[in-house]
Amino acid sequence: MRHHETIDADVSRECIHISVQGIVQGVGFRPFLHRLAEQFHIQGWVRNTSSGLEGELEGRPGELREFLSALRSSPPPMAAVDHIEATPLNSRRGFRDFSIRESHTDPGSTLVSPDISICPECAKELYTPSDRRYRYPFINCTNCGPRYTIIHSLPYDRERTAMKSFPMCPDCEREYHDISDRRYHAQPDCCPDCGPGAYFVGAEKGDPFEVSQKLLSEGRILAVKGTGGIHLACDARNPDAVNRLRQRKRRMERPLAVMCRSVETAREICHISPEEERILASPARPIVLLSKKDRESFKELSFSARIGILLPYTPLHMLLLDGTYGGPDMVVMTSGNVSGCPVITDNDEALHLLGTVADGFLLHNRDIVNRCDDSLVTEWKGREYFLRKSRGYVPRPLDLGKNADGIFAMGAEQKASFALGQGSRVFFSPHIGDLKNAETLSHYKNALETYCRLFRLHPSVYVCDLHPDYLSTVEAEDSAKAAGVPLLRVQHHWAHMASCMADNGLDSRCFGIIWDGTGLGTDGSIWGGEFLTGDFSGFSRDGSIRPIPLPGGDQAVREIGRIALALVNDAEKPGYPHVPLTEDKCRAAETMITGGLSPSASSIGRLFDGVCALVLSRSSVDFEGEGAMLLESLSPVETPKEQERSLKELSYPLRFYKEGHLRYFDTRPLISGILEDLDRGVFSGDIALRFMASLCCMALEQSLSLNPEKHPVVLSGGVFQNRFLLSGVTRLLEENGFSVYTHRQAAANDEGLSLGQLAIAQKKSETKGA
Repeated sequence: MRHHETIDADVSRECIHISVQGIVQGVGFRPFLHRLAEQFHIQGWVRNTSSGLEGELEGRPGELREFLSALRSSPPPMAAVDHIEATPLNSRRGFRDFSIRESHTDPGSTLVSPDISICPECAKELYTPSDRRYRYPFINCTNCGPRYTIIHSLPYDRERTAMKSFPMCPDCEREYHDISDRRYHAQPDCCPDCGPGAYFVGAEKGDPFEVSQKLLSEGRILAVKGTGGIHLACDARNPDAVNRLRQRKRRMERPLAVMCRSVETAREICHISPEEERILASPARPIVLLSKKDRESFKELSFSARIGILLPYTPLHMLLLDGTYGGPDMVVMTSGNVSGCPVITDNDEALHLLGTVADGFLLHNRDIVNRCDDSLVTEWKGREYFLRKSRGYVPRPLDLGKNADGIFAMGAEQKASFALGQGSRVFFSPHIGDLKNAETLSHYKNALETYCRLFRLHPSVYVCDLHPDYLSTVEAEDSAKAAGVPLLRVQHHWAHMASCMADNGLDSRCFGIIWDGTGLGTDGSIWGGEFLTGDFSGFSRDGSIRPIPLPGGDQAVREIGRIALALVNDAEKPGYPHVPLTEDKCRAAETMITGGLSPSASSIGRLFDGVCALVLSRSSVDFEGEGAMLLESLSPVETPKEQERSLKELSYPLRFYKEGHLRYFDTRPLISGILEDLDRGVFSGDIALRFMASLCCMALEQSLSLNPEKHPVVLSGGVFQNRFLLSGVTRLLEENGFSVYTHRQAAANDEGLSLGQLAIAQKKSETKGA
């Protein structure tokens, strides 16, 4: 679409070349520039390129300045402008109109917008009977819709997306070329006459949403294809349906996320603060962990006092939950996958692999090009605190503020991730999962290849964990060898510390409290309850917790009764009756300990497991980290609001000892105190509360002893997903004069670890270059 203006040859005019970098494709940026050009009487052209956006503009000097000022100050809502370069041209071009030219491919690279939830305007049209897109499940515009999940390559144009298979009809073409229309240059624009369609596969026939709602209302299980993968859904208010889904999927205890029709529906069952509501209803639409109004309710969904809630983020989800045909207003939305494998994206694969799980399939014929799971967050200090960063947030990069070009950080094993450097940008991978099978490794490698292709990334160095058996380590070794570039190995907990430092823009010496499950230490032992001092150049391990024997090694992570036995024996209480193991299993575990078949771990995660086994008489758990979640579920969501003394009064006795330069927290008095409470019949919730209060106080005591200079304190590691510990440790330290930093854009668990690996490698290359 062009607009025309009579040019006065006597008026002084200038011509400039502009280039814009950032998230400027797939967010309505070219239409925005066209409207801006009309406002300020600018002529010329703009086009997408592989590097971003470029153009030549001509106008009066003052109006060009106003145009550039408005461009910088008020870009489209989902855009992110990193850099604008305006270069004067020596001669005027004599433009008489403004146009959007065909995209240009060049050697550069640009950014891709994350998928965006349906916008209010499209949501209104979806339910307007007179609108030609009434109840059309793929309605979108320049302000909303799929982006990353449908793109094959850049520049971002329809022919390079999954929409290539759906040529526009004349009506959509008119909108696409009309500057006054909201769908002006909207690449996924479509309607019922030309776009994708939804359909139902199952015994029933009819309207796919009518059949799907009926199936859900009858307590059956539905597979639903969204933008980034396929979910399994059932009526969240029907305990029998939920338990049936758990049985069929073999997911017996892990909490399930719930999609609610609206914020008002979610508020029926959860407390929602204004900050939580803002995150819940944001364009990213993540799963948000919210506190139940009744912590004993919906136990079949989540044994915790919190439950993961998300709102519909596509028109298809809105139509599924609108109740038009009597369907439920709350449905479970859990990944449609084979246990331990990535979420399924292909229709035929879903029908084959989920045929014994789902009673029906709500599918569509638009391909999912790039798999992308739902993000999972909790609110912390008014912002997102990531537990899983994916849809809605990736692949938007983090700005490191330093040159990290070519650094490929490959993460660890659990909650695998990668972080790739391009200039000062860091691109996080979408959620991958645990790298423990060929299917997840394939997803990891495919996502890596996609990022390299989209953003034109090339490795100059690979970074990996110290652990030689992690598949991410093996992949880094093979890739570095194939590319002929160096390989850097970084200790697990140092990477956690560096991740939180980079996340907060810290560069000076810091004190790290790094608590997680397990990670290989520099001494060959298993670490996980560490107090480190250092920066991106190096670190010292100054404190830890007393190592805990793990009878049978990794088997003890599932059979947590073994850890309970080890803790009890270490506390000199052999034969203690509260150990949840049979006599035969106790003897076998004791033989492992005395026979040298028990590696030890200085791990807070494993300490949680052992205490959980004692307090709740649990001999085993279904997934790693469940023990910690079970104990957290017994306590307040956050530390009580009383002052420091209340936590100290709750705490069990604390004792420390030194071996060499290391100051250890002695777990034996803690375990003895817990056993005494069990003997007295103290309520399990009170014991859990005292245990976690003890850990908060222990963190303070170690910080006072090991960080007398009061370097900034960073908290990282998967244990700091525990809201009670996060708030309790932060508050105690701040009350005692420490500056405390927690994660902002990367997850505290192993998913965020790759950022720390990258930051350490960046410092090494910077020092080497100097």
